[in-house]
Amino acid sequence: MRFLYTFLFYLFVPLILLRLVWRGVRAPAYWRRWPERFGFCPSLPVQQSLWIHAVSMGEVQAAVPLIHALRTRFPELPILVTTMTPTGSQRVREVFGDSVWHVYLPYDLPGAIARFLSRVRPRLLILMETELWPNLLHACQARAIPVILANARLSISSAAGYQRIASLTRQILANLTAVAAQTEVDAARFIDLGIRPTKVHVTGSIKFDTRLPAEFSEKAEMLRSQWGKDRAVWIAASTHEGEEEAVLEAFYELKKEFYDLLLVLVPRHPERFNRVAALCRRRGFIVARRSEGDVNTKTEIYLGDTMGELSMLYAACDVAFVGGTLAPIGGHNLLEPAAVGLPVIMGPHVFECAEICRRLLEAQAAQQINDAEQLANAVKMYLSDATRRRQTGEKGRLFVENNRGALERLLSVISYQLSVIGDF
Repeated sequence: MRFLYTFLFYLFVPLILLRLVWRGVRAPAYWRRWPERFGFCPSLPVQQSLWIHAVSMGEVQAAVPLIHALRTRFPELPILVTTMTPTGSQRVREVFGDSVWHVYLPYDLPGAIARFLSRVRPRLLILMETELWPNLLHACQARAIPVILANARLSISSAAGYQRIASLTRQILANLTAVAAQTEVDAARFIDLGIRPTKVHVTGSIKFDTRLPAEFSEKAEMLRSQWGKDRAVWIAASTHEGEEEAVLEAFYELKKEFYDLLLVLVPRHPERFNRVAALCRRRGFIVARRSEGDVNTKTEIYLGDTMGELSMLYAACDVAFVGGTLAPIGGHNLLEPAAVGLPVIMGPHVFECAEICRRLLEAQAAQQINDAEQLANAVKMYLSDATRRRQTGEKGRLFVENNRGALERLLSVISYQLSVIGDF
């Protein structure tokens, strides 16, 4: 099955390259560093690194506290971070600068993977969430490189997809050294797919352990002052194509009752910033962009078009809608707004974070809606009732606080695997 997979992958390489070219039209960074995508990366001047792979911006953000903890616990080991997207690469550079090594992970072709591993020679690989590449895992096993699947999650639909290629899935999972699953449900799904139960550990989601930097709180207060401290502010974050229309429809209705209401709108992908800004202006709204710093009290929509500041923007707002949930994407990080005490609103499509969604609803820290009208009603409910807004936000904050500890449990799994290798 792996050979068939590899043969098909080679056939699709021209289409993959065309997709890179097409994505580069909107995000020119996709046109750069192509050799790295085929394993032609610089050889690391040091060997035996701790290697963390985080495919894109969201996974990098989740990995930030883990990388900080690894640097503290194992200062003698260099750290290599790989991503697949330019936004992920940019975030690595913003947070860590030159203190970690970064390259793109090559495509899952045997030659590219072999070149890459020969040049970086890692001690251990930590894959964030669900990045299961057959040739990569096979090559790591052949070179005796332990692989830990960290913060692992597996939705019903993803599990069903892996079941359809059961033979290949069993080969993939056999090459994993350990799985640190977010929930008991995720763990059970991995075991059902064929991984040995002794390899699976339920550690929780390390997103619970992400904390707002002190400087972000200060920035949030300054930003709120610029907006106007007496204004109501709601944020629609990580939105996708089609969701902004629903958000703007809800905003139009809300403005009838809250005339000075400010909407903070943060599209998920940077290449869409300009189009979303144009959409807002076509609707007749006064738009200011974070990157331009031209906000004033007359601004109606504040476009969050910078990277790595979402937590700070959440902290400056009153109510949060999390995108990727009205569009059938599966949802994004619901814990980030809950951690700063905001009531959380999400749409019906939460299959990528179903357990977290369920638990937030159970804790009465969130509300689920189906369309623009219900979104407007939910925001209105929280903005109209300060006591309910504070109580709901506090329930979310306590929910996050009471579930911290996943990072320490994950570090224990990593430390054990390093001790098995030796020298620790």
